[in-house]
Amino acid sequence: MPLGTVTISAVLLGQSLKTGIESLAATDVPSPRMNAELLLMFALGCDRAYLYGHPERQLTAREEAIYEKALADRSRGIPAQYITGHQEFWGMDLIVTPAVLIPRPETEHVIERVLELCPPGDERRSPEAESCRIVDVGTGSGCISLALAKALPHAELHATEISEAALEIARANAARHQLENRICFHRCDLLAGMDAESFDIVVSNPPYVGQSEEEEVQLEVRKFEPGSAVFAGPTGLEVIERLIPEAWRVLKRQGWMVLEISGTIASRVRGSLRGWENVHIANDLRLIPRVLSAKKPDRLKS
Repeated sequence: MPLGTVTISAVLLGQSLKTGIESLAATDVPSPRMNAELLLMFALGCDRAYLYGHPERQLTAREEAIYEKALADRSRGIPAQYITGHQEFWGMDLIVTPAVLIPRPETEHVIERVLELCPPGDERRSPEAESCRIVDVGTGSGCISLALAKALPHAELHATEISEAALEIARANAARHQLENRICFHRCDLLAGMDAESFDIVVSNPPYVGQSEEEEVQLEVRKFEPGSAVFAGPTGLEVIERLIPEAWRVLKRQGWMVLEISGTIASRVRGSLRGWENVHIANDLRLIPRVLSAKKPDRLKS
């Protein structure tokens, strides 16, 4: 059988799932059961409970064709999220295409850190939190700004993105979750055009992988996700080094910058934060340095 070609011999749901798992395992797709389940749910438009509750249900010719193509695409390395067009993040179903980076669970730690700095609802530590002004830099799918809009109903949210294609996806996700009136989207490079000292928080999941690390990145990420959202340049610091002074410019005094980073650049990013206060790097669940936060001081040195 040629690589990437999948044939489902049975049209019963249970057998189709079993054959799909075996086909994906044979082409070394990680987590073959989870992927086969996800793709079969996509083909049938059902949930996991239905999948296992109706093993004798017969697939239609159209469902079988969709499932076969989805399995073949996944066997070629195309991420399941790009096949189905969806990814869950912060309890929201988001539209994703190859124009945007696939939202990942690690990025939810960024949301958690922002919520510590600008608590929602009755947890507000001060009246200022109610009108917290936040900008999400390089919004991509919009996952960060959407999660914050959902969690902080009184915050003012802005999101920037240089890619028009990505911005269309972010706007579609905002409309999908009825948050289009909560976020002001801007097409620009980083923070270009944003007013000085106008934000309480600058948050971003910028490109932070260096080209020297390319071989360490998963093949499907290198091949199918947008390179401009993954790779920053030779060292991995190129975008962050441009963002830090721009964040300083637009932040109010005592404002915070929150960035997603990786362990390979953590110490070098920390070294780039001269003049910032309360610099802190938190680990993710795998104990990898993941979220950097730093505060612009109240009194600036001359």
